[in-house]
Amino acid sequence: MKKILLTLLVAGMVLPVLAQTKTLLNLNDDGVAIQGYDPVAFFTDNKPVKGDPKILAKRDGAIYYFVSKEHKDMFLKDPAKYEPVYGGYCAYGVSRDKLIEIDVDAYQIVDGRLYLQYSKGVREKFNADPKGNQAKAEANWPGLVEKHGK
Repeated sequence: MKKILLTLLVAGMVLPVLAQTKTLLNLNDDGVAIQGYDPVAFFTDNKPVKGDPKILAKRDGAIYYFVSKEHKDMFLKDPAKYEPVYGGYCAYGVSRDKLIEIDVDAYQIVDGRLYLQYSKGVREKFNADPKGNQAKAEANWPGLVEKHGK
């Protein structure tokens, strides 16, 4: 009986660790997301705005900078609304099963989500077939996370 209880106890501690899902985020060497730009500003200011390193929030292994406490509070209230899709990697790249860096000026808001792209030219390619490219990216993302995530 003691062996069974010990086995269940060990399994109860080990299984949650094994079941943890991987994450894949486009971060700089310091763990900062979106190259230090405020994720909320893309929505409120309709442009990328550099955040203040003194106004930060940590989420799922990423550090986000904000231009104001108000933006930080908005983010913390609903982070999924403001976080970039595909971990902040180029959405068109993900649709091609690749992880590619981004240019924050090539951002776009699609269906209320922040999409980042490698360049404005790549953004045009993505927008040539947005639904098709979104579907491809959605299909590719789990494999990229499994292969490259931590």
